[in-house]
Amino acid sequence: MTAGDAGFSMPPEWSPQEAVWLSWPVADPRHWGGAKRETMWAKFAEIAAAISRFEPVRINAPGTDHAAITAACNRAKAVPERVELFDHPHNDVWCRDHGPIFVKNPNTGEVAITDWVFNAWGGKFPPWDLDNAIPSRIAASLGKRRFNGGMILEGGAIEINGAGQLLTTEAVLLNPNRNPLLSRAEIEQHLRDGLGVSEILWLEQGIAGDDTDGHIDDLARFIDAQTILACIDRHASSPNQRILEDNLARLRAFLGPDRRALEVLEIPLPEACEVPGWRLPVLPASYVNFLIVNGGVLVPTFRQPRNDDRALGMIRELFADREVLGIDCLDLVEEGGTLHCISQQQPMEG
Repeated sequence: MTAGDAGFSMPPEWSPQEAVWLSWPVADPRHWGGAKRETMWAKFAEIAAAISRFEPVRINAPGTDHAAITAACNRAKAVPERVELFDHPHNDVWCRDHGPIFVKNPNTGEVAITDWVFNAWGGKFPPWDLDNAIPSRIAASLGKRRFNGGMILEGGAIEINGAGQLLTTEAVLLNPNRNPLLSRAEIEQHLRDGLGVSEILWLEQGIAGDDTDGHIDDLARFIDAQTILACIDRHASSPNQRILEDNLARLRAFLGPDRRALEVLEIPLPEACEVPGWRLPVLPASYVNFLIVNGGVLVPTFRQPRNDDRALGMIRELFADREVLGIDCLDLVEEGGTLHCISQQQPMEG
């Protein structure tokens, strides 16, 4: 039986949350070795502390690291009783992609876990065996029902509005490095069955420098069931300019759940973030990689005061009933993502 058959669906991110999950940086020199590890531990502690102001933060990490993580979170002034540690070893920090995608039965209030296959964005960054096991570990730790998704899927590849529609990209879900034996129609059916959605909306490509091949959470996000906040780049020399114009055209052609055109709002990307000699010539920095929490929105910033302030102002207007906090993510985006990419929300039971 699929999650959809059992009456479950994925709630939108703005629904009440029980907690937000993070996967703490591991001691792997390929990603987080040396001084980078120290920097990222401090950054993750800052982010965990920010989340803990609004709700519990649940952390995947080897048990041997728990005492040091607790100390780091305390230094960052996290709310102690809202930091919960789980002995869940993993390979890397991208919990949005390797973590469970939670679903909820609106009739019973039960929250369950959907467990999809994770292959590190088409086999790019081995190993990923521990990452792929995280959903089943969380299901066991929480005593939650678990449904197999039946295909490769990362949480950052999908965006839902809670009214039956799911937004994604062809560059990711139709990429032969994910599910080469599945047709577009079969992939759509897995999404319907696993997440309780009815309609799949497809954009084509993602922004430059994105290791994921084009995750939606760097491109466009639902603000409510009928409204999307989409990235733009008006610089003619930018590799993203044409891609994002095409995305806008597609978004404006989509009909929302009430069969009216979706309202599409535009937010500029930051100026190009570059690190000389780094493996990514342009970092995938995007203001729509925000995280919605209970009563708040955490927004990535990139040490560009004018652009950061403009983005924060726009997001404050859109979420007037929530506290909007900017968090410097320039060091984090060097590794390929920011706040939404490292987190996964767990809906409130009941």
